[in-house]
Order: sequence, then structure tokens, then C-alpha cells
Amino acid sequence: MSKANHDTSVTEGSSPRDEAATSPLPGSKNNIGATSKEYESMQSYLQGFRLILMIVAICLCLFLTNLEIPIVTTALIGITDDLGGFNKASWVISAYLLGYVGVLIIFSKLSDIFGRKSMLLVAVLTFAIFSGACGAAQTIEQLIVFRAFQGIGGAGNYSLCTVILIELVPSHKYAKLTTFVSLFYSLSLLLGPIFGGVISENTTWRWIFLLNVPAAVVAAIIIILAMPNGFPYHGRPREERPNTNRIISRKVAKRLDSFGAALLLLATLFLVAALEEADVDYPWKSSFVIALLTISGLSWVGFLLWSWHTTSQAGFREPIFPWRFVQNRVLIGMLLSAVFLGGPWFCAIFQLPQRFQIVNSLSPLEAGVRLIPFTLAAPIGSIVSAALAKTAKIPPIYLVIFAAVLQVIGFALLSTLPKTHHVAAAQYGYQIIAGFGCGINISLLLVMMPFRVQERDKGESLPWRK
Repeated sequence: MSKANHDTSVTEGSSPRDEAATSPLPGSKNNIGATSKEYESMQSYLQGFRLILMIVAICLCLFLTNLEIPIVTTALIGITDDLGGFNKASWVISAYLLGYVGVLIIFSKLSDIFGRKSMLLVAVLTFAIFSGACGAAQTIEQLIVFRAFQGIGGAGNYSLCTVILIELVPSHKYAKLTTFVSLFYSLSLLLGPIFGGVISENTTWRWIFLLNVPAAVVAAIIIILAMPNGFPYHGRPREERPNTNRIISRKVAKRLDSFGAALLLLATLFLVAALEEADVDYPWKSSFVIALLTISGLSWVGFLLWSWHTTSQAGFREPIFPWRFVQNRVLIGMLLSAVFLGGPWFCAIFQLPQRFQIVNSLSPLEAGVRLIPFTLAAPIGSIVSAALAKTAKIPPIYLVIFAAVLQVIGFALLSTLPKTHHVAAAQYGYQIIAGFGCGINISLLLVMMPFRVQERDKGESLPWRK
């Protein structure tokens, strides 16, 4: 097993990062005002067998995490047939996403304080434990609760894997590595509905969750063996590393933006609850839904004001959402693109399999197969966008705009599908258009984000893309 290499050189490929302003290293007293070049030179990159193992672990973690949404969509009818509560079926998906979104940013911030390796192991084991709990659930309410905690583990997996990914190799190798890993992300979306259909038809739906347990344990073992303690600064003397803490002290607690995290969680929770309950158990104009939306709106306003206040104070507390993000027009554009991508993307993955089973009377496996045009077009879009950006030298912003146009056209056409028992052949073409556009944006936003923020903000910016 080869030793980690301490790379102190700055290559030509790192030039986009050099545009970032000077920034202090978190917790390091001797490196205040370090530039992006100095920041990168402090890192020690993995090589050889260790690097290969870590890439395998990251791909496995991302695959399992992102598999959990599409794999459940085709099995949801079988789950509700067994546990009951069909009117609560959407919460099985939403609970996972709620736990996922609620702590996505928090995990990356905690890893700055307690270290990447320890927090990634916490996330992987949380995901494994509650995947097992989901498989053992006896009621739909139990499943919803366990799915929320499973989503918390999934959030840590995604958040930390994307941060660690850009720290594994020098910046000039990042785009190639990210494109490779993005294929596994897209592969999970392609195979998820099919796996869900196969498992649901041939055995119990519980294996959808139980199979995660051994796979997550394997990922945890690889991380323990391949990831050095103190990564990515493991190659430097301990006294020169940015400060990380294994225990929570009063000093460490002050660094945590607990109030900001609580506001973000409240804003997300009440918004999702309002959207889930409106027109299901309560009409849109009911006082209950209006109250949820009002609390969510006030929480979002409070979160933004608190982020501005915390950032402007320039104190020891590290805000979850630094106000620098708002002042970065390119970054805000990327985040808005991710927002407008995410909603239709998840709606399609959730609604299309349900439509195939309920409206078109197809089996879970057939529903998964009919979704292939959408899920296959996404990885193809990722590959094509990477090739165009690299070989044809097309500016990524033009590709992002082109992808957005495809998404609007594709999803608009999907919204026109008739409510008939017959499966309209045209919808496969609509799926391809929408999926291809989504695939382009998924890949480009992941690659572009780290190059548009200061080095100290990488941990916070990448999860916000989700």
C-alpha cells in the first residue's frame, strides 16, 4: 500500500481556484490569510491502492444513498399493500428527503470540526442501522420514522463523499475523477426502479432496505483501512494541521452554528409538511396549511438574516450558509439551477413509476423498465457534457443553459400525458429529453461548484448543490 503523497506544487490546472480570495484555514493559528495555493499545498493526496480503495468506497456510498429514492418508488405499492396507509405513501419518500435535506449542510460543517473520517463513518453506520430498521418496520408510521433517520445517514454519505472527492487528488485531476464518480450516481438512478421492481415481485419489499446493511458495512471497513486519520492534512506534522476535535468542548460548541441549523431544519420541515398535506388531508386554504407555510417562510427569512449576522460578525462561529454565497452571483446561479433541477427530477422519479402501476396497470418491474429512457438519458447527458466541455471547449455556462431548456421542454411535455389506460409512446421521447437535460446539469454543477468558491467554503458549498 503506497504512502500518501504530500504535493506542494501548484499545477496549471489549479488556476480556476486561484481566483478565490485569501481565506484562513479552519482552526489553524499559524496559517491565517492562507491563499488557495497554500491551502492546497497543505493537503496530502492519496495514491496507489489507497486511492483506488477510497474511490470504491465513495462510489459505493453514493450509489447506496441515491439508490434509496428510485428503488422505493416501484416498490411503494407493494409496501402499502403490506403495511397499509396508502394515503401516507408519499411520506415514505418525503421522510427520507426531509432527513436528507435537513442535515446535509450540518454534516459537512461537523467534518470541518471533528474530521472527515470520523464523521463519514458516523454517516455510513447511521445509514446501515436505520436501513435495517426500515426492513424490520411493522407499520407504515414506523417505516416513515426510520426512513427519516436513514435519510440523515444518507445526507452524511452524500455531503462528505462529495467534499472528500475533491480532496483525494490535485485540482487538475478533479474533473476527470468527478465525471467517473457521477456515472455511479446516475447508475443508481438507472438501476433503482428496476431493482425495486424485481425485489418487490420476487420476494419481500424488506430486502430493498436490508441489502443496504452488508454493503454499508463493507464501505465502512474500506474507509477504516484506506482513509488516513487527519485526512486531508495527514501528511503534515500534527501541530501544523488545521484543528480538529474528537470530543465536544465548550470551545468547539461555539464554532457550531446550532441556531442556523435549527432554523434551516424548521424551514425545511414545515415547507415539506405543508406540501405533503395540502390537497390530501387539508385544502390549500385551510388554516393548518397556511400556518405551516407561514412558519416555514418566517424560518427561511430568519435563517438568511442569521447567516448575514453571523458572517458579518467575523467571529469564531462558522455559519452554515456564509453570506459570501449570496454575494457570489455565479454561485447563486448554480444553486438556483440545482433548485429548479431537483424538484422536477424527483417528481419524475416518484410519479412516473406510480403512474405506470396505478393508471396503466403495469407490474412494479414493468414500471421500472418503462422508466429506463429517463434514467438512462441522465448518465448519457453527463458523459456528453463532460466531453463537450473538455474536447470542444464549450463554456460550461452555455451547456447549463442548454440543459435547462431541455428540462423545461421535456417536463412540460410530460405534463401533457393523457390519463388513459394506454401507455402513450410519445412519453418515452419526453423522458429522454428531460433526462438528458438533467444529466448535463447533474455533472456540470458538481464539477463547477468547487472552482467558484473560496477553499474554506468547499465543505459548505457542495452540499447546497443538492
